[in-house]
Amino acid sequence: MNRRELMLVLSGAMVARPLAARAQQKALPVIGYLGFATPATNASTMAAFRRGLSEAGYVEGQDVAIEYRWAERHYDRLPALAAELVGRKVDVIAANDIPSARAARSETSSIPIFFIIGGDPVAEGLVTSLARPTGNITGVTFISTELMPKRLELLSELVPQAKVVALLVNPNNPNTEAMMRDMPEAARVEGLQLHILKASVEREIDTAFETLVQLQAGALVVGADAFFFSERDHLVALAARHAVPSIYDTREFTAAGGLISYGPSLTGTYRQAGIYTGRILKGAKPADLPIERPTTFELVINLKTAKALGLAVPQSLLAGANEVIE
Repeated sequence: MNRRELMLVLSGAMVARPLAARAQQKALPVIGYLGFATPATNASTMAAFRRGLSEAGYVEGQDVAIEYRWAERHYDRLPALAAELVGRKVDVIAANDIPSARAARSETSSIPIFFIIGGDPVAEGLVTSLARPTGNITGVTFISTELMPKRLELLSELVPQAKVVALLVNPNNPNTEAMMRDMPEAARVEGLQLHILKASVEREIDTAFETLVQLQAGALVVGADAFFFSERDHLVALAARHAVPSIYDTREFTAAGGLISYGPSLTGTYRQAGIYTGRILKGAKPADLPIERPTTFELVINLKTAKALGLAVPQSLLAGANEVIE
């Protein structure tokens, strides 16, 4: 072999070595994340989800890739987005509400699905049992809908002079029927007259507040809903403008200037979802992972907002609050 031939052989080996090394590198597992709203309105929950993933040993960009699909608050886009993720052959689909979970389940019976929802997954037909979900789907639920009567009770304690109260719901939310069924009885127990208002797009929220004022409602319960969560700044601003004491389902509303909130920690729930998703990536079967439900709930009160509304917060509420924003 002459010198020229030797150089060609050596240079070929040098090129082949990194190519072979790259070929041997294991591709990152991929999570397909399917959400109803937008990245901006879910920044805090997604940070918590990634934190949970990290605790499970998966750092985005290093140990796992995440492909995001956001419906931009259009429920009708979810089936096509779910089909995209299935077509990409992702390793697991994380769905952050009931319609997203349904869309994913209708597209695949083999790819593991993990949901994060605010309703009852058994009643919604997503699983057959909380303890042993069947098939390829499991998840966490933050029991928000069942807490609606408790929120009405807290609001009545904070605003005892309000005898006419409104409930704002999204007619497109699968949980709305249960809320509309249970809340009138809860209002009767509290001695309140309840009006139900509906909104599924931004302009209808403004219309609902105009109706609320016409009804002379003295307080408002905002239903647990992904659309309302994405519109929380708008809702809080309207409540302030019309001086309507309002209660919400998560502390994110109260942190944005809302009066009071009661419910499980949303960021805590999403952190747990990240941990659970990590377990699935490591080989756990969804059918073997029981549905996680929160055991603690946060009562958060914004004293600055209470003062602006001329409300004196009862000591009983302050004593039971997990957080008081001043």
